[in-house]
Amino acid sequence: MRYCLTFCLLLSQLFVQAQDNSLFKKELYTSGKDTLHYRILYPENYRKNRSYPVLIFLHGSGERGADNEAQLIHGASLFLKPETRKYFPAIVIFPQCPKDSLWSPYRKISSFADKTLGSLSADPGTPQRLVKELLDSMIAFRHVNARRVYMGGLSMGAFGVYDMLIRYPDVFAAAFTICGGSDIPQMVQRAKKIPLWIFHGEKDTVVPPDADRELYKALTTAGAPDVTYTEYPGVQHNSWDPAFAEPKLLPWLFSNKKKNTR
Repeated sequence: MRYCLTFCLLLSQLFVQAQDNSLFKKELYTSGKDTLHYRILYPENYRKNRSYPVLIFLHGSGERGADNEAQLIHGASLFLKPETRKYFPAIVIFPQCPKDSLWSPYRKISSFADKTLGSLSADPGTPQRLVKELLDSMIAFRHVNARRVYMGGLSMGAFGVYDMLIRYPDVFAAAFTICGGSDIPQMVQRAKKIPLWIFHGEKDTVVPPDADRELYKALTTAGAPDVTYTEYPGVQHNSWDPAFAEPKLLPWLFSNKKKNTR
């Protein structure tokens, strides 16, 4: 009887999670011959004549595809919590990167001691371009408060966040990255004023923490006004679990506003 009860509770939790995920509406953004799959969560009591903060979250390589489902595996539950929806009403977007594509043009390297991971002159790639176009379209129609645009990402998605901060430093009010890597000189030169919270696992062998450690050091040395680095002892690549559990993450993120927009 005990095992049966436990099994039923697990099924119930899975059912609730599936029901919750359905609050993220399935959408497509099309530009020419290119299409971006994405899920979007609107605030409770959403009104079209108001503008809201927007958070775009970029998933990792394991969630790539075209099912418009897998990108919700990590992180979506945080934004479905009743307390999150009550205290941080925002438009939350989880786009999905196609299989065999990337969120950024960063090349694969064997050592993160090489700080020239990417190039601003390189084409950002179709998935990132579509994400930026989608964001621009929402701002143009005043669905989004242009002073409160935020980004987050994990692993491959964190690389994408860094790349977008470098390319569009005037767009974002704040960002957080989990187990990623960046072009450190360009981050210091172009994006050091953007409030940033960096997370990494000490034992990460997939994306070693060296690059994020070096980025934090470089940003603080350059006088970045708001940068935080949190490294979890003994944690491997899945540092997103403790990062999403940080009680101060969302209060910090949504407290940031751009002083002006262009």
